[in-house]
This record gives sequence, structure tokens and C-alpha cells, in this order.
Amino acid sequence: MANKELSIKEKLTQLFELQVIDSKIDSLSILKGELPIEVSDLEDEITGLNKRIEKLKDSIKNVDTEVSRHRGNIVDSEALIAKYEKQMDNVKNNREFTALSKEVEMQKLEIELSNKRINDSDGQLSIKKEALAASKKRLKERTSDLDDKKLELDKIIKKTEKEEKKYTKQGNAIKVNVEPRLLRAYERLRKNYRNGLAVVTIERNACGGCFNRIPPQLKIEIGMRKSVQACEHCSRVLVDDEIAGKEVVEA
Repeated sequence: MANKELSIKEKLTQLFELQVIDSKIDSLSILKGELPIEVSDLEDEITGLNKRIEKLKDSIKNVDTEVSRHRGNIVDSEALIAKYEKQMDNVKNNREFTALSKEVEMQKLEIELSNKRINDSDGQLSIKKEALAASKKRLKERTSDLDDKKLELDKIIKKTEKEEKKYTKQGNAIKVNVEPRLLRAYERLRKNYRNGLAVVTIERNACGGCFNRIPPQLKIEIGMRKSVQACEHCSRVLVDDEIAGKEVVEA
């Protein structure tokens, strides 16, 4: 490759041609609209819903285990009551009868407490199962939405990928010859603006990017092409009509 220094006109022409190509790539991206973001958001929501569903299932399982334990306690207490009541038929004195009566009362309290906890758990289970059903319904709806969005996005990608590859190849071919300092500035400017315009033309004596009026002296200097000139308001690179008229040749 030759290492000869390019003229300002050549440098500006490279930047303008690169901007034309990048703007075409941007226009293809616009066709996708918010779909890539919507797909990503749906995927995140579905991941969150799956985690919520698993937590609810674990929680329901734990509550079921607690209910089973309390039901087992009731069975044990009922068996003990039957045992103590049978023993009460054969007591020899009031002290034994009183002691057995206290044991029976204690077991009845255990049964009452277990029933209370079962009722509380049944209330929790009802709430958790409703939440689980709602989450599953939401998951089904969002999964269907995701499938639709992905299908729509895939159609657009298939429709535009050939052009996008062509423009990307053209842009890369230009970039290898652009002065690194200018390329870094160009790419930084593109990131600063939503429309991706870093190199603009003069439109009715105003910057084609921010539409602020360009001083007559600056316009003269742009036309002389002794140095790269930028808009004093938005810092975009400004090019004159002659350079702006040099369109990139389509491959």
C-alpha cells in the first residue's frame, strides 16, 4: 500500500462516502424497529417468569410438606388420646387420673394447634397456587409473543442481510484507508447522535445535522478545503456541495 499523504478533499470524500454507506446500514436497522429490544425484553421476562414459577413450586411443596407433618401430628395425638383414655379406665387413684387427664388435654391442644396451622397453610397454598396459575398463564402468553416477534424479526433479517453485508463490506474497504485519528472521531460522533450522522452537508447556509446557521467565513473555509472543518454547535464534520455530490458507487 502506498503511504502518500491524502489531500483534505480526499479525506473528506472518504468520510462522506463512509457516512453514506453507514446511513444505508442504519436505514436497514430502522426496518427492524424496536423488535430486537422487544425480543430481548421478552426473553428476560420469560427467564424471570420461569424462576418465579420454580420458586412458587418449591414453596408450595414446602407448605404441602408442613401440612402433611401437621396431619401426622394430629394422627399421633389422636392415638395418644385413645391410649390415655383407655388407661383412665384402669386408674387406681385421683393422682393418676388427673395426670392422664392433663395428657389428654395437652394432646387436644396439639390437635387444635395443628388444625390452626393447617388452615393457615391452606390459605397460603390458595394464594401461592393462584400466583402459580397466573405466572404460568403469563409465561404462555409471553412465550407466544416472543415466538411472533422472533418470526417477524427473522423475516426482516433475511430480507435485509444481503444488502447489509454488501454495505458493511464497502464500509470496511473505506475504513482501512481512513486516517485512524479521523476514523476514531467519526465513530465517536456517530455514537453521540441517534441518527448516526457524523458528516453532513451544508443546507441553506446551515449545518445539515443541527440546522444552526454557519458563519460565512466558515463556509468559505469549508469550500477551500485546507483543513477538516466542523460545526461549531454540534461538532459534525461539514462538507461542501462538490464532495456531497460524490455518491458511493453501488457494487
